[in-house]
Amino acid sequence: MQFSERWLRTMADPAMSTEDLAHLLTMSGLEVEEVDVVAPPFTSVVVAKVLEVAKHPNADRLTVCKVDAGTGELLNIVCGAPNVYEGMTTACALVGSSLPPGEDGKAFSIKLGKLRGVESQGMLCSERELKMSEDHSGLMDLPRDAPIGTSVREYLDLDDAVYTIKLTPNRADCLSVLGVAREVSALTGVPLVMPDDTPVAATMDEKLPLTIAAPDLCGRFSGRVIRGINARAETPDWMKQRLIRSGQRPVSALVDISNFVMLESGQPNHVYDLDKVHGGLTIRWGKKGEKVALLNESTVEVDEWVGVIADDSGLESLAGIMGGDRSSISLDTENVFVEAAFWWPESIQGRTRYFNFSTDAAHRFERGVDFEGTIRTVERITALILEICGIDGKTQVGPVDDNIANLPKRLPVTMRTARAEKVIGVPFTDDQVADIFTRLGLPFTREPGVFVVTPPSYRFDISIEEDLIEEVARVYGYENIPALPPVAPNVMWTMPESRRSPHDIRRQMADMDYQEVVNYSFVEESWETDFAANDNPIRLLNPISSQMSVMRSTLLGSLIANVRYNLNRRATRVRVFEIASVFLRNPEQVDSEKTVAGYDQPRHLAAIAYGPVANEQWGQPARNVDFFDVKADLEALFSPRAFRFEKAEHPAFHPGRCARILREGKAVGVIGELHPLWQQKYELPLSPVFFEVALDALQPDEVPVYTEISRFPPVMRDIALLVEQSVPVSRLMDVFEMTRKNDPQCAIMQSVVLFDDYRGKGLGENEKSLAFRFTLQDNQSTLQDDAVDAAIKAFVAAAEKGSGARLRT
Repeated sequence: MQFSERWLRTMADPAMSTEDLAHLLTMSGLEVEEVDVVAPPFTSVVVAKVLEVAKHPNADRLTVCKVDAGTGELLNIVCGAPNVYEGMTTACALVGSSLPPGEDGKAFSIKLGKLRGVESQGMLCSERELKMSEDHSGLMDLPRDAPIGTSVREYLDLDDAVYTIKLTPNRADCLSVLGVAREVSALTGVPLVMPDDTPVAATMDEKLPLTIAAPDLCGRFSGRVIRGINARAETPDWMKQRLIRSGQRPVSALVDISNFVMLESGQPNHVYDLDKVHGGLTIRWGKKGEKVALLNESTVEVDEWVGVIADDSGLESLAGIMGGDRSSISLDTENVFVEAAFWWPESIQGRTRYFNFSTDAAHRFERGVDFEGTIRTVERITALILEICGIDGKTQVGPVDDNIANLPKRLPVTMRTARAEKVIGVPFTDDQVADIFTRLGLPFTREPGVFVVTPPSYRFDISIEEDLIEEVARVYGYENIPALPPVAPNVMWTMPESRRSPHDIRRQMADMDYQEVVNYSFVEESWETDFAANDNPIRLLNPISSQMSVMRSTLLGSLIANVRYNLNRRATRVRVFEIASVFLRNPEQVDSEKTVAGYDQPRHLAAIAYGPVANEQWGQPARNVDFFDVKADLEALFSPRAFRFEKAEHPAFHPGRCARILREGKAVGVIGELHPLWQQKYELPLSPVFFEVALDALQPDEVPVYTEISRFPPVMRDIALLVEQSVPVSRLMDVFEMTRKNDPQCAIMQSVVLFDDYRGKGLGENEKSLAFRFTLQDNQSTLQDDAVDAAIKAFVAAAEKGSGARLRT
């Protein structure tokens, strides 16, 4: 939002400097990003009139001008501008004047001198030479009635400042000079001067037929017919000046009036060429396949999601976004229809992004505009059209046709003074709060300690008690709120020893040579199909791009993208991890402070390894990472807690190189090598290894507990068992553990490890030999051979019974 300080001060003029006013606005929540002067300092530049123009005797592109600069004598000035003419009123820098610095940073002084043999007693100036703009096409062409000899700086009000403010989306009421003036008035107590919107009396009865067929699109539509105008009339300089200093380019009188009123009041509006409108206007939702040609010279196709305004022959415009080319005004326009409407914010939001362009009107409508201001806007535009474009005895004005279909309900909001004191940290009286609400123009009723406020029609940001507390704090002044110590001690709770924090898990992953990444939760829909076989992902209503249209249910796609990004930059070894939420449908989930009805959002840890196990070195041969390397990392992450792997099938992983991760019999994650199909599709020379596990499964930790260390030597025994190849090692390990717990003579087993897996010559076609090393130890005495033999026999017998194993001899 950009506007002129002088314009603002016509509505609210506090006794403070430009800088102090900017600071006040910033501290009240309207951040002033920039304050620019209209033109930098210069001296002795006056309004002058060119009386004669003659060709320079020694130069084809120069002219010699006789200029009246109000000094009492005519000046002889050599000029090279192509647009100079006799009778022109322009800016003249007198001898001795100092102009703004050039590109070298040095001020430019005008001296008496000769140009090609002809004396020049000054310089006629363009806007660029005075640093008013970059326009250097010719001299400034000032109005003929500009007083000769007057300072140009004073005449053009070049000491004016231009404010650029950055508004939060909730403060749509300040997207106008009037809205900012309201704030200044409330903050400083100076009176607010409203723009003149005195009703214009109708001189004819004509109305344009209007139908609001979609009350959920348009709540109010006000309009008026005006006939017999002069569209070629010149826009007044004061209006041009305010438009330019607000970042708008003057176009023509009617367009300028429309833009001026929008900037002044915050109410977008539109002016139709009445002769181009066929029949009446209908406000409705679009239909699939309909097209409309817009003022920006583009043609767009609409559907049932987009609101339109149509006449009897087709679409006229996009509702609340942009007018159509069919009914656009021109310099030949004689009859117009002026309208101002209230469009529901929800019916405008997202539409401009859908069409890939933005407009000032949509920017305001999608945030909420004053639904009570449409008639005032029509009256204000009418008065300006009559003043600027009216033709005596010919211009006729119809009555205002106000169509109300569905206006927002302004529900009262209650605020307790005690609650405001607690939140802000400053004691308030009821009278102080009443004064603040009065200055803000918020209608209220009061009881001791309680205020009930009805939000005005232009405030869409007030709906709960905290909104009113914010208003009290803003007007009271954030700088006036003292910095006080907390009224209660802050207790720093420590994490239980039996639970690891996400930070601890991050640190452990980093210790294992993984680097953390942070990715968007929005992903491509194809990733969900490929890596999760998810044909019904959670879709975003308003995605930031077509490649980020769904919420991810797995972190694999994001990490694959990280690998590809690094490979494209010649990184051959990639080991990254991410801790983030995934998003799953769950019809049983209910709303709470941390949950959303219908959806689960568990946090997962995922990691991927690609390329060599270690960086190239002389100490070990080069080898690419495999399933067991990453499995070892995962075991280290879980250690010392018990968990197991179980063969599984997964749409993202290589058949036979994928396992489900189980803890206490519950699946908590998956590990595997990427499927060759996806390796080829995503152009990966090698197959990465990936695991994803629920963060909750990793956080419980075992607190170390002291156990007696035996003073007696351990005994180690190796046995080899023959089993079918389909029997997993984990089944035998489970059998050994159950036997240790249930058979007293086997309680001496301290550990068992698999140290060999043989398949081949000497074995059956479907057999494998698994060699285990048992470590046996007693805390009470030295083990004897008979006790060791009995325990080993018990283990072998349990394995034979539990999995069909037999001792290999």
